[in-house]
Amino acid sequence: MKNCLAIRMAAGILLSGILFILFQPVPGVAQEKGADAAPAKSGRADWAEIKISGSYPESSQLPGLFGDLTESLSTCLDRLNQAARDKSIKGLILDIEDVSSIGWGKLNEIQVAIKMVRDSGKPVWARMNDVSTKDYLLAAGCDRIIVPESATLMLTGLRAEVTFYRNLFSMLDVKADMLRVGAFKSAAEPYTRSEMSDEFRLEMEEILDDYYSTIVSQIAASRKLSEEKVQSIIDEGLLPAAHAKELGLVDDLAYDDQIVSLIQNGDAALDVRIRSDYRKKKQNTELDLFSLMEILGGGAREAGSTNPRIAVLYAEGAIVSESVPASLFGESMISSEKLVPLIQKLGKDANVKAIVLRVDSPGGSALASDLIWRALEATGKPIVASMGDTAASGGYYISMGADRIFAEPGTLTGSIGVVGGKVSFEGLMKKVGVTTSVIRRGKNSGVLSITEAFSDSERAAMQRMLDTIYQQFTEKAAVGRKMDWAKLEELARGRVYTGRRAKELGLVDELGTLADAVAHARQLAGDSDKKLELDIQPKPQSPFEMLFGRAEKSSTTPVASLFRMMPDSVQPALRHWSVLRQLANDPVLMVMPYAIAID
Repeated sequence: MKNCLAIRMAAGILLSGILFILFQPVPGVAQEKGADAAPAKSGRADWAEIKISGSYPESSQLPGLFGDLTESLSTCLDRLNQAARDKSIKGLILDIEDVSSIGWGKLNEIQVAIKMVRDSGKPVWARMNDVSTKDYLLAAGCDRIIVPESATLMLTGLRAEVTFYRNLFSMLDVKADMLRVGAFKSAAEPYTRSEMSDEFRLEMEEILDDYYSTIVSQIAASRKLSEEKVQSIIDEGLLPAAHAKELGLVDDLAYDDQIVSLIQNGDAALDVRIRSDYRKKKQNTELDLFSLMEILGGGAREAGSTNPRIAVLYAEGAIVSESVPASLFGESMISSEKLVPLIQKLGKDANVKAIVLRVDSPGGSALASDLIWRALEATGKPIVASMGDTAASGGYYISMGADRIFAEPGTLTGSIGVVGGKVSFEGLMKKVGVTTSVIRRGKNSGVLSITEAFSDSERAAMQRMLDTIYQQFTEKAAVGRKMDWAKLEELARGRVYTGRRAKELGLVDELGTLADAVAHARQLAGDSDKKLELDIQPKPQSPFEMLFGRAEKSSTTPVASLFRMMPDSVQPALRHWSVLRQLANDPVLMVMPYAIAID
């Protein structure tokens, strides 16, 4: 019995060997697959997709009912950082859509974050439709640029437009009675002139030259083109997608539904998964009473940390003294009445080891700027300033006491000067039949009146005050920059510089991002192990707080909504009225001509 079993086993082994040999593939001859045979898998590739769009405010934003209404810069950067660290992600797709309203400082922050993803070994692809210059600058930092064949690249160069109101004021019989200290302090020129002064034009030409050079060099380096070739491309201006591909500006003409095929690169068996809206925070779409109350209360609030930490303090918008509602057009504001107590609180907190001041401000009230500067100085803590899109005039003032100042290459800064004055409606009022009787005591009693222009005595008094404030500004700046006053004053006079030029002149210490400033603050705080938490201040305020006037900003006013509906080309001109409104409340300003549009 055992012998029979052994014979059967041997025969089975012999038969299996013969079948194995017979059915082995012949070298060079492809095997036919059955109709129902499943293809062999080449594996799986997960790609992240992040949309880059909008203006990206600096500070944290309130949540909406079904998601964040506006993504902040920090949130965007954090999503890019997570994509770099996420080992399950093989690549990143940036869906870039109209970042023309973003500032040059924020643009640099996002470019640095994109480079970090690429440095992690992951390819980054840019996908766009119609393309503006700033859209393309972000895309140029990616490994591959994809547009549909119907797209247009609008690389039209730079254009600065300044709107002047003197002729309009003359027609209305309105007089802008403005004074300044510093030949380059041009913030009042739109109201007193009909064209740029020589100093203003020189200043703007230098700024545009810097930005234009940046555009040309970045495109040339990323697309391996000569700078002369890039300049000729910009002079063409409007480039159909096919022509842009011929010029080497884009890599692929493809639609959204073809992205997966591009990733597969001929390997149809590769299982590509695209994670849309990668790491974007979403709110609960099932709206119940609890979630509604949470949103109205400003979202889930984290309890104040008592751990050792570094405070990251955001100062965004025009600088004002009182906690007033948002500007006419819904822009952010920095209130010294709110910010100074917060700074003092951070100064008294022993667990706050350093403060990073992130500034994005064109300036504003001279008094409010000085109070904020003093509050920061009085903390006695290490302070590092990080300049965003703009840190000029009052924005520079609050930064200059820092132990170290970081600026983005494209930051607009400087503008160390003072402007003051008023708008007199006396002539207009007479035209419409309004008359005013005046009784006065004191020859300068009408210095703040809007019914008449300055008298000689009032103008002299106002000029003396501006000269005094300018002297204080430049003296404090000279001390903060460890620079001789005479040298500092030559760089002052209201002149605006890019961050790159300010670094060359010694007005800032380093070119770098907010992350670089935080790293330096850790160094000053002795935090070599990076154990200190980051505490973001101030916290976003709830709709209830906004309704009762406790917030510095609100973007939901009817005028703000109407303003945003207007064409982009109209908005810069209208922003001038915010300056006039501020002049009515504070006749002495440290403000730059921030309504200049550079497209």
